[in-house]
Amino acid sequence: MKRLIGALASGTVLAVAPAIAQDKIELKASIFAPPAHGFMVDVLQPWSQEVEKRTNGKVTFRLFAGNSPFGNVANQSDQVAAGVTDIGFGLNGVPRGRLPRTLLMDLPLMSKTSYAATNALWAMLPTHLADDYKGFKVLGLHCHNAGDFFTRDKKIEKLDDLKGQRIRAPSSQVQALLAFIGATPVMMGPGQIYEGLEKGTLDGISMVYDGVRGFRLEGLLKHAYSAGIYTTCFHLLMNQKKFEGLPADVKKVIDDTTGETWVKRFPELWDRWDEAGRQATAAKGVQVVAVSDQVREQWRTQFKPLIDQQIAETEKQGVPNARAIYDEMVKQVARFSKK
Repeated sequence: MKRLIGALASGTVLAVAPAIAQDKIELKASIFAPPAHGFMVDVLQPWSQEVEKRTNGKVTFRLFAGNSPFGNVANQSDQVAAGVTDIGFGLNGVPRGRLPRTLLMDLPLMSKTSYAATNALWAMLPTHLADDYKGFKVLGLHCHNAGDFFTRDKKIEKLDDLKGQRIRAPSSQVQALLAFIGATPVMMGPGQIYEGLEKGTLDGISMVYDGVRGFRLEGLLKHAYSAGIYTTCFHLLMNQKKFEGLPADVKKVIDDTTGETWVKRFPELWDRWDEAGRQATAAKGVQVVAVSDQVREQWRTQFKPLIDQQIAETEKQGVPNARAIYDEMVKQVARFSKK
C-alpha cells in the first residue's frame, strides 16, 4: 500500500484533492475481479458511462480490474481510505476483521437469495450497520445467492464428506463454518483459487456458480454440492472527502445512480450470472448433488452452536449488540424473502 500511495502521489494529484476550478473530474474505481467479470462489464463500465453522460462529460473514469496494481482484494477499502482510488469494490471480511456487523450476514442459512440478503443489508445500513462504514460514502451493498461447495475430485453427498478436505473460504464466517463441519478451511482471495486447484493445494472451494465461471474454474472441478448454506456479501465504497469535494450536481448524479438503484439491480444480475455459471459447469461435465429443503432445515439445529459462537466472537470484536444485529438480519431477510 505504501508503494502504491507513493507512486501515485509522485505523478498525479491524490484522489482526495478537491474537485475545484477544473473542467474535468476524473474518478478512479477498482475491483478485485477479472476485466471480463460482471462486476466490471455489467456494473462499473455502464455506470461510469452513465455518470459521464449525465454530467455532460464533466466526470470521467479510470477503471482498474483485478489484474491491475489496484486489484488486490485485500486492499480495496484501504486504497479508498488513503485516496489512492476514489471508489473500491470489495469483498466483506477481507482482510480479516473488517465489517464485523455486516459479516453476520455470512452466517449459515441466513438467506437463500441475493434479493433478500441484499435488501436486508441496505435496510439496516443507516442503523445497525453504520459503524462499519465510518469515513466512507457507501455506494452499494449486495450479496450473492446462497453458496455451494465445488470439489476437484471427491464427490460430496453429505456435509460429513467435506471432513479433511482443504476448502477455500471467502470470509471468516465461512471459515468457521468449514471448521465446524470438519473441513480444513483455506482463506484466500478469489484470484488465487485457480492456482490452488491446479496445483492441488486446494481440494475444493465454497463459491457460487458465477464465481466458478468468472474466475474460469469450471475446467478444474468435477463435482458440485448444492448446499445453499452460506451467503457472501460485497461493498462499493467511495472516499468520503472526495465525494464531499464534488460539485453539487455531480454528487446528485452519483446519488441518483447508486444506492437504491444498485440494490434493485444486483439481485437480477446475480441470477443471470449464476445461470451462466451453471451452463458453463454443465458444459464441462461437473456433476451436481442436490440438497433438499428438508435437509437444510435439519442443518438449522446442527449449526445453532456455531452461530451462537460466532455471535459471541463478534461481541468480543467490540460489537456488544451483535445478537440484536443478527436477530434483525433474520427478521429483515424473512421480510424480503416473502416478496
